[in-house]
Amino acid sequence: MGNWQNQDVDGHGCDVFQPERPSQYGYTIIYLHDICLQGLTGRESFENAFEEHGLRVIVPHTSRSWWSDKICVEFDHNRTAESYLLKSLVPWLAAHWEAIPPKIALLGIGMGGQGGLRFSFKYPDIFPIVAAITPAIDHQCCWSDEESFLAQMYSNEEAIRQDTATLHIHPLYWPRNIWFCSHPTWIESAQRLNMKLSALGIPHQANLEAKGQQTSGGYEEQMADSAVRFIVERLELERRRIQ
Repeated sequence: MGNWQNQDVDGHGCDVFQPERPSQYGYTIIYLHDICLQGLTGRESFENAFEEHGLRVIVPHTSRSWWSDKICVEFDHNRTAESYLLKSLVPWLAAHWEAIPPKIALLGIGMGGQGGLRFSFKYPDIFPIVAAITPAIDHQCCWSDEESFLAQMYSNEEAIRQDTATLHIHPLYWPRNIWFCSHPTWIESAQRLNMKLSALGIPHQANLEAKGQQTSGGYEEQMADSAVRFIVERLELERRRIQ
C-alpha cells in the first residue's frame, strides 16, 4: 500500500498519497474535503482504489470555505479557496509531479463534491473530469447554520444560490466527464442537477438510487470504487483523445 505524507503548498497544508506503483501517465486526483474537514487518510476503500490504479492524490485543506471564490477567514484572510486551487495548487502539480490537464481529475464529498462540480463547470478546460459523492449542491439551505461559515461569505441565501454548481452550467461550454451520486441527505439537489444536465443534452452519469437506511459515511465508502473507476476510465479517454 502507498503512503500519506504532509506537504506545504504555498503556505497551506495538504495531504499527499503516493502509490507504490504510480501510473506511468502521471494520473492525479485533487480531493476536495467535506465540511467536516475529513481527508482520506485511513479510509481503506479509497486508498485501495488509488493503489490499484496507481493514482497520486493531493488533499488541500481549505477549512469551511465551501471551495468558493469568497474569502473565508478560517482558511485565509487574503485569498479564496478557488484562487488557491487555480493559482497555487494546479501550478504546484505541474512543477512537482508534471501533472497538467487533462491528467488531473477532481473528486469530492459533500461540500467538496459541490465544489468539484462548480470548478469543473466554471473551468472545464482545466478540470474536464469530476466525480462527486453526495454533493451539497443547494447549500444555500445552510446559510443560517453558524457552523457552515456561509453567512461570513455571502449576504443572503439567494447570493449562495446564484453561486451553486447548477447555476454555473454553460449550455455550450461544459466538462466532458461528469459523474455524481447521492445519499438521501442531498438527493433532491442532485436530482435537480441531473434534470438540468439532461435537459441541456450534456453527457453525464448519475447514480441516484441510494437507500435511506444507509449512513452517509457507509454510503461514501460503498461508492468510492465506482467514483475512482469512473475517473480512471475518463483519464484514459482524455489521454487517447489528445494523442
